[in-house]
Amino acid sequence: MPLFMWIILCFIIIQRLVELNIAKRNEVWIKERGGVERGEEHYKWFILVHSLFFLSLIVEVLLRHPATFQFNIYLFVLFLLLQFVRFWCISSLGKFWNTKIIISPQFPLVRKGPYKYVKHPNYIVVGIELLVIPLLFEAYITAVLFPLLHILLLTVRIPAEENALKDTKLTE
Repeated sequence: MPLFMWIILCFIIIQRLVELNIAKRNEVWIKERGGVERGEEHYKWFILVHSLFFLSLIVEVLLRHPATFQFNIYLFVLFLLLQFVRFWCISSLGKFWNTKIIISPQFPLVRKGPYKYVKHPNYIVVGIELLVIPLLFEAYITAVLFPLLHILLLTVRIPAEENALKDTKLTE
């Protein structure tokens, strides 16, 4: 795999680590203001799946013959657009953005940015990324497996999030 693709991969990994740091700071902030975590029992599965995603991607890339790699500019542009929407999701929620379900009835539900149009835009972005990133790296097994695992996790996550919001009367 060419060096610039390793740079892209390192960028993605560093980006995710920075996001986890932001989520941790936001978690402390909202819990100091009465926020309560919900859905803790399934969170470990998100960590496992997303960690295995990077492991699977790297292993699949290393097992492929490097001379056959073809850079796809269209997938790269789509990846860049997804990063913009990802940043839009995170910045729209501000201190309320988190990788965990943490709710507080003293704050109103955020309905700006992409959340004005779609209920769970970040989950959509992540799902598309789990397809686009492996396709960009020609990791076809990873491109099939991890979007399916993401959908499976969301069948638990979204109802848990909706119930948490309903319990605190934050939904309409």
